[in-house]
Amino acid sequence: MSEKLTDIFGMYVFNDSVMKERLPRDTYMKLKEIMDNRGELTIEIANIVADAMKDWAVEKGATHYTHWFQPMTGITAEKHDSFIEPAEDGKVLMEFSGKELIKGEPDASSFPNGGLRETFEARGYTAWDCTSPAFLRENAAGLTLCIPTAFVSYKGEALDKKTPLLRSMQAVSNQALRILRLFGDTETKHVDVSVGVEQEYFIVDRKNYKRREDLIMTGRTLFGAPAPKGQELDDHYFGTLKERIAVYMQDLNRALWKLGIYAKTQHNEVAPAQHELAPIYESANVATDHNQLVMDAMKKEAKRHGLKCLLAEKPFKGVNGSGKHDNWSLVTDKGVNLIKPGSNPDKNPQFLLFLAAILEAVDTYPEILRLSASNPGNDHRLGAQEAPPAIISVFLGDQLEDVVEQIISKGEAKSSLHAEKLLTGVSSLPTINKDATDRNRTSPFAFTGNKFEFRMVGASASVAEANTYLNTMVAEILQKYADELEKSENFDEDVKKVIYRALTEHQRIIFNGNGYSEEWVKEAERRGLPNLRAMVDAIGTLADEKSVKLFEHQGVLSEAEIRSRVEIGYENYAKIINIEAKTMIDMASKLYIPGVARYVKVIADSINSVRTACPAADVSAQEEILLNCSTLLARAQKALDDLKTADAKAISIADKEECAKFFKEDVCARMEALRAPIDELEVLVEKAYWPVPAYSDLMFDI
Repeated sequence: MSEKLTDIFGMYVFNDSVMKERLPRDTYMKLKEIMDNRGELTIEIANIVADAMKDWAVEKGATHYTHWFQPMTGITAEKHDSFIEPAEDGKVLMEFSGKELIKGEPDASSFPNGGLRETFEARGYTAWDCTSPAFLRENAAGLTLCIPTAFVSYKGEALDKKTPLLRSMQAVSNQALRILRLFGDTETKHVDVSVGVEQEYFIVDRKNYKRREDLIMTGRTLFGAPAPKGQELDDHYFGTLKERIAVYMQDLNRALWKLGIYAKTQHNEVAPAQHELAPIYESANVATDHNQLVMDAMKKEAKRHGLKCLLAEKPFKGVNGSGKHDNWSLVTDKGVNLIKPGSNPDKNPQFLLFLAAILEAVDTYPEILRLSASNPGNDHRLGAQEAPPAIISVFLGDQLEDVVEQIISKGEAKSSLHAEKLLTGVSSLPTINKDATDRNRTSPFAFTGNKFEFRMVGASASVAEANTYLNTMVAEILQKYADELEKSENFDEDVKKVIYRALTEHQRIIFNGNGYSEEWVKEAERRGLPNLRAMVDAIGTLADEKSVKLFEHQGVLSEAEIRSRVEIGYENYAKIINIEAKTMIDMASKLYIPGVARYVKVIADSINSVRTACPAADVSAQEEILLNCSTLLARAQKALDDLKTADAKAISIADKEECAKFFKEDVCARMEALRAPIDELEVLVEKAYWPVPAYSDLMFDI
């Protein structure tokens, strides 16, 4: 790498330092107030910012700009316009106005909208989100100025993932400020949601990827026998990076650093060919935008290196799947982390009140938190191989669990457990300060020192919904506490009562044990905790009366916006499973069954040839192979016919919920029934006759 990191970092971002340099001071200060929700954007300010933004982008080599937004597709969208405007002498000017900066107009009916927009109601708007910095995106065509925006309908309904996120961040900030005022904090003006997104992914060779129709069409392998070696030896985790991967990661980091993304940690993950990238924490809005850019850069850089980045939650059966751990906390504009317990959490009532609110929120609304991490791919990942189970629970660790137990049993806590020194028994090694608590990799929502780690989100998903739902839930409970405590005549005593009541009534959500055990499934049922095993089980909970009341009360989603998301959820699930089913039908019909049939014929011809040449020869081994292959081939053909019938029936169902549930209960079962004999055949058939790269080729040929 010839360029210094300090020279390239943020070079493609219209960030705070660029704004300070290029904007008049009064405009800069007003814009900062607007970004902190303490002012309203005017066209005069927008014009000045637009002109400076255009000059900066053009100097870098950009010719076009785009409103970059995040529709309900789960990926980003953009429409490019050039800066050119006609001049009187037949030449052109490079212009960009505040109006163009503030507003764009994509076709609202062409994106998923769940019935909010019909084809004849096409108008929608993108609105500049000034809280997330504009940036330049580089591709083969050059540089494009990307302006992060929200996307709403003509009636103001959210058609994207960003608008509800921004609303939820404002809601939780407002309610957290009320709590802080009660504790005597008069200086904090804004509470931000801080998020760090750990991104897991697989890398395979592109030539092998291009020979797998299932990977191309669905992002995951729909067929595949286990490789002789998987992750049994734990030798891939944190192992030495292969040179090809190391070079890829170096170029990936460089691309991300140019975009001002704090890519910090990279390593091999547990499964072969699996890796992880983790950034430094940022505001939830920016972290969401940056995670979308991370996923895009991963795919783009992989292609440049003759590789393919797989972001599916379970691209390979039998080894770890990929998620993204959403590390969530609340931080004031003064830099105070409200989720940090301090050295003595028992003497920190402000922390305990926020902790109680989070526990109550998760226990009150576990269904929608589960939904926020739901997609068809995640159904294959959750519940095994280091992915958390579908049952929502909270891990607190020894220190906080002890404090909570004291409060529940005695009304208040009198002490806190403290970390001990870790003695290695080797004099030349340093004495290490242990953390106050261990970690629990089976917990879906775990306290990890000064934040909560929501481990359920799938690798391919946007983190917008997880943070939107979490922010809204916590805001609702904080509002309830503030409403009560603002009427208090003895705050110190009443805050203890609120903490005691919340922890006592919602202690069932706390679980520090093994989330994979069958005992926990039974115990969770005894506690009354929901176990929503699949996406289709969770979708409808968003429209429950409890959920609708929550989102409307906090001003995050209207009932119409909620119902549109429910419809989109069912429709999206059905479409994805339908694509997977059709891909399996295509591969089985055109690759596997014909390929195995040719191999069977070769074995049969071989048996006849041997018998002709030597009637006394023992051909029992060949006959056994022939019998096993023929039997499995017949099973595969029967399963293929059944899948075709089930898929045809599924797509004929008009009701979206009924259709999605039929895909889950019937079509998915028949997909597994087709996969089973073909995976067995892969073990029996000579490799030269197998039509696609095997797991060993995909995961180890890098």
